[in-house]
Amino acid sequence: MQALEEIRKKESEIEINFRPVIDMYNLLDTYQPELRGQDETDASTILDKVWAQLVKEANVIRNDLQGQQADFKKDLILGINHLVTDVEEFRKNFEINGPMVTGIEPKEALNRLRMFQDEFSIRHRKFNSYNSGEVLFGLPNQSYPHLENTQKEIELLDKLYNLYSKVKDTMVKWKDITWIEIKDEIQNMADQTETFGKDCAKLPKVLRTWDAYKELKTTIEDFSEIIPLVEALAKPSIMPRHWDQINEMCKSEIPYDSEQFILSQLLVAPLLQFKEDIEDITDSADKQLKLQKQLDEDISQFWDKAELEIKNWKGVDVPCTIGGNIQDIQEKLEEHIMQLNQMNAMRYVTPFKSIVVEKMSLLGDVNDIIEKWLKVQNLWTNLVSVFTSGDISKQMPTMSKKFKGIDKQWLKIMERAAEQKNVIGCCTNDILKNSLGTLQEGLEVCQKALEDYLETKRNVFPRFYFCSNELLLKILSVGSDPNAVQDDLENLFDAINRVSFDETNRKLIVDITQQFKGEEETI
Repeated sequence: MQALEEIRKKESEIEINFRPVIDMYNLLDTYQPELRGQDETDASTILDKVWAQLVKEANVIRNDLQGQQADFKKDLILGINHLVTDVEEFRKNFEINGPMVTGIEPKEALNRLRMFQDEFSIRHRKFNSYNSGEVLFGLPNQSYPHLENTQKEIELLDKLYNLYSKVKDTMVKWKDITWIEIKDEIQNMADQTETFGKDCAKLPKVLRTWDAYKELKTTIEDFSEIIPLVEALAKPSIMPRHWDQINEMCKSEIPYDSEQFILSQLLVAPLLQFKEDIEDITDSADKQLKLQKQLDEDISQFWDKAELEIKNWKGVDVPCTIGGNIQDIQEKLEEHIMQLNQMNAMRYVTPFKSIVVEKMSLLGDVNDIIEKWLKVQNLWTNLVSVFTSGDISKQMPTMSKKFKGIDKQWLKIMERAAEQKNVIGCCTNDILKNSLGTLQEGLEVCQKALEDYLETKRNVFPRFYFCSNELLLKILSVGSDPNAVQDDLENLFDAINRVSFDETNRKLIVDITQQFKGEEETI
């Protein structure tokens, strides 16, 4: 019936549109037939014939239906009456058993919504069909207020439960993500959850009293709070000890060490209940990782590679003194000891407390050993040239013999240090640690004996009081060669820079030279 009505409406319109076109084609065929191809000619002829045939068939069918019109109208009225009753029953059933019933779970409400959507679609198709029949037969349009109300409510529910279903399905997929993959997925999860939150906020206000909306909103908000915790727990700073803390706190058994560990196994723990405590654990973990890197990479690695430079000394042909970088090493020791002291005072140092204390004690001992080692070295370098050569060693045979024993032990220690080189290895050597005290005592005895010897020389020739021990030792060591002390005369006498000795008697002074304000005077 709808098709016949449509043809009837188009008939006059097509006649008006077709006639000018056909006249133009006839005109062309009369005067310039060559302009039209055979295909175009056939198409225009067929089009006209097809439309005429369609109108003819429509008239035949219309005439046939006129005899049945009364029956169609009767059936239409019966169908409308039946639909009115059916819609009322459908509405009652919707109110009693539909998705809006108070107290049902959102999941059950979703299932009911899908069922009632299918039933509504059947009745809505009937409504559209009967409405067209009413127009065709000129009948007044029957209203279906219950159907319209149900349609509005289903559309609202569909908006809510489409989002509800999407959120639930998405989160089910997320919960199956393995912990190994979580780092790659966490940003997408955060973005998608934010989108869900915005979509939820856009839902009509009338839906906000429904249980499904409340559950949806809570689910999205809870997941929005959990995601930062998940992201923090996925950081490389989180160690087994941190997971154990969380398990103990939450009274859960999160299988963090399993290869099959998935997100759902984490989410069963009451993370939000202990949110602040977990955030404190993850924050401490970040600081502990930084501390551990500083401890391992800055301090431990440096001392694993740090080496002493063992060098020769004047007149000694073997490596026998610490030199070169020793000042840098001492500065590094002080710097690292200070850093370890600061670490030891930190709240989150607990996992490394014993290591920090041990390392601090080790570097403190190394620092003390190096300081003592340098003191002994200073004594040795001051005395070695005195007691191993020159006139003084002959004048102090007992001390010279004692020094030679000390010198032998010192060279042996330095030989081992030259082989070892590593700062920690050298300074933790038991032989060195046990020997330094004895060496220092022995060298101090030699030093004291030497000072007493120099004091006797000063008593004999008081001018020697103007000289330092080093200068006096130099003068005494070359006492048999008067010319060798020429450069040191000005330290002994104010007005004498150089002297000239008699060529025959080398102890007889013949000329005294003085320099004053750039002028030279010889007497």
